[in-house]
Amino acid sequence: MKKTVRILMLLMCIVLLLPAGMATVYAADNVNSKETLVLGTSADFPPYEFHKTIDGQDQIVGFDIEIAKAIAEKMGAELVIEDMGFDSLLPALQSGRVDLVISGMTPDEKRRQSIDFSDYYYKASQVILVRSEDADKYQTMTDLEGETIGVQKGSIQEGIGQGIKNANLVALEKMGDLVLQLETERVNAVIVEDTVAKGYLNNKIVIAGATPEETDSAAAIGVAKGNTELLEVINATIAELKVDNGIEKMVEEASLLASGNQKDRNIFTIAYEFRHYYAKGIGYTLLLSALGVIFGFLIGLIITLMRMSAFRVLRWIGTAYVEVLRGTPMLVQLMIMHYGLALVFGLNLSPLQSGVITLSINSSAYLAEIFRAGIQGVDKGQMEAARSLGMKRSAALRHIILPQALKSVLPAIGNEFITIIKESSIISIIGMADIMYQANSIRNITYAGLSPYIIAAAIYFVLTFMLSKLLSLFERKLSASDKR
Repeated sequence: MKKTVRILMLLMCIVLLLPAGMATVYAADNVNSKETLVLGTSADFPPYEFHKTIDGQDQIVGFDIEIAKAIAEKMGAELVIEDMGFDSLLPALQSGRVDLVISGMTPDEKRRQSIDFSDYYYKASQVILVRSEDADKYQTMTDLEGETIGVQKGSIQEGIGQGIKNANLVALEKMGDLVLQLETERVNAVIVEDTVAKGYLNNKIVIAGATPEETDSAAAIGVAKGNTELLEVINATIAELKVDNGIEKMVEEASLLASGNQKDRNIFTIAYEFRHYYAKGIGYTLLLSALGVIFGFLIGLIITLMRMSAFRVLRWIGTAYVEVLRGTPMLVQLMIMHYGLALVFGLNLSPLQSGVITLSINSSAYLAEIFRAGIQGVDKGQMEAARSLGMKRSAALRHIILPQALKSVLPAIGNEFITIIKESSIISIIGMADIMYQANSIRNITYAGLSPYIIAAAIYFVLTFMLSKLLSLFERKLSASDKR
């Protein structure tokens, strides 16, 4: 067992440090070749930025992306795109994970306190998106008073909605989620830019009216505070693109590209057409879950021994560890790991590293309690018998108590593995391409509101069902060995 623990610890170090080492080598190569420009965006906002299958490959396209490519070309840099939730863009920029943010973002005063903005590159008006049967009912801002309205979280539309008298706002990160809320009658209207709204129009969803002109918004590019050198390059690029209506031409091309996403697809054609997306997501989900449980197992075992130690300080640390991690949401732990460490210590972990560490420490808190219950369930007389034979407490614990305890709590450990498979979906918000990330990408490509999620749910069910059956088979084999 001691040898196994050492091997697992070595594996943990390799998994966590190898990506960082590869990033260092890659960065060193770029010094002699081409530097990178990292773009942060939320690719669910056609025609600004959105996913599109081109030549069988999922790509992020849109006129924002074309502007970013022009900036990178002017700098002689290679563009790297990081797709994340709109609400995560500012933390990513402030923590240094991305160099600039382009996502149809309006430079209001609140945002200007956190980051710097370029000159405006595009101006849009705001419209009211409603169900077709309500087209005559909600045409002005007055008509929206007291109604339930959908807005994108952290956007200028949220500020507009907050100014509507007695309005009940539903603020979500993804535009596709808002349209789904509208289709299922959970909101009565959605405030959105006219350019974006055109991509979601069909026989069920229409534009009813527009908000006042003073609510029109202008989009700009965000950079970190004080990064004047990059800001100068961006402004110069924007000025060049505006010559001969270059940006307007980009908008037209992106709008045509986005309109091509709308096809009649059912859930079966989506599952088949995008099977490669889901296959990739399954691989990442299983990797995250397996590593999370393995390292959570090791950490949890250590925490259990600390909680049962004769030293008060170790018991206090172990107890505090368990209580803090069980008493805080995994989402908060993920944000601290991915953005907090970068912001405070300059430690930029990859999405895989942040995901594995978060799942490991979160799982370890629950596994520690499972192990403690298993150890306490072993008859105390066995420890006393081992000590009477001259065995040290640590040797008796390792060779007699722990094997029995682990065997008794195996079903609970299996349940934790199943839970981790499902909870790993939360890692998708930082750009980890797991099953849920792929489902979001497919929904942005197809404009299908629910089908990609139903397929993802079916995949999660199959994975967890198969795992539960394997665990049941393993438990039966252990039971059979006991009878012998």
